[in-house]
Amino acid sequence: MNDMKNLESLKKLLSQKQNILIFPHHNPDADALGSSMALAHYLHQQQHQVQIISPSTYPSFLEWMISDISVLVYQKNKQQEIEKLLQEATILFFLDFSDYGRLEDLEELIKKQDKKTVLIDHHLNPNIVADFELWNPQAAATAELIYDFIGLLGDKSQVDTKIGSCIYAGIVTDTSSFKHPSTTAKVHLIAAELIELGVDTNVIQRLIYDNSTENRLRFLGYALKEKLTILKEFNTAYFPLSLHELNQFNHQKGDTEGLVNYALSIQGIRFAITFIEKETGGVKMSFRSTGDFAVNLFAEKHFAGGGHKNASGGFSELGLEATIDKFAKLLPQYQAELK
Repeated sequence: MNDMKNLESLKKLLSQKQNILIFPHHNPDADALGSSMALAHYLHQQQHQVQIISPSTYPSFLEWMISDISVLVYQKNKQQEIEKLLQEATILFFLDFSDYGRLEDLEELIKKQDKKTVLIDHHLNPNIVADFELWNPQAAATAELIYDFIGLLGDKSQVDTKIGSCIYAGIVTDTSSFKHPSTTAKVHLIAAELIELGVDTNVIQRLIYDNSTENRLRFLGYALKEKLTILKEFNTAYFPLSLHELNQFNHQKGDTEGLVNYALSIQGIRFAITFIEKETGGVKMSFRSTGDFAVNLFAEKHFAGGGHKNASGGFSELGLEATIDKFAKLLPQYQAELK
């Protein structure tokens, strides 16, 4: 079990009713949203007042997680409502991120708050200093740490199927269905405990992976047939996607989720990337790798990003073509590593 900074003080704080706000990162995935919902359900059980505030909306295929406790999505016209919630809050939880920048438009508003803060995360190089921290980069998912957190508070018996389903969703997606090297024996044991509890893992897997719209499926076919680019000399493959192409398929948030893994699944490919042109300008990148090639270091050095060793993100303020050109010119210096 993980050690937590100032655990006894937090236990004392949570022994009394608190007004708690939970923040996942911008563009929350199944781990960020699952962790937030699992924690919110647990805290609500303990009679705390709880609200989740997301910096942006979440993919529609995760809608099934939302029950009893709503997710307030930040928008400019909700600024006053969020400020009021912050004013009334006694504790802020930050889940699945440890850099204020991941809060996007909420960053400045949150940084100026003088509240007790709790950080629960598994990403490298945290720069948020919280009052209470459960941080472990070896954890497969933040959802795994939420399971630990409830156990550390002595309430493992309080994990029900509602909490367990959200935890399982976070673990199964962040391990890519238990494929990533971060999948430990402990992760499998947690999954087994959740199954014994009554969590329907088959239903959750189908809700996440077999829940595509027709547009998303047609988009996937287009990306695979027309956009997949393979650079054999660098054991690299990528998808470059323009805003125009995304709009052709009525692109919704989450439609590109997992696309990068198709490139990585090609025999011999060690480095896979998606380049996605953003409506607000610039290019968002997802990096994946196998073996010892550390995409978090690559992303941090060249594309203002970071994350995990084999799964990271980045951003470029250049246009799509210029970003890909910059990327291509970097590859020769990594040729030996990619071989």
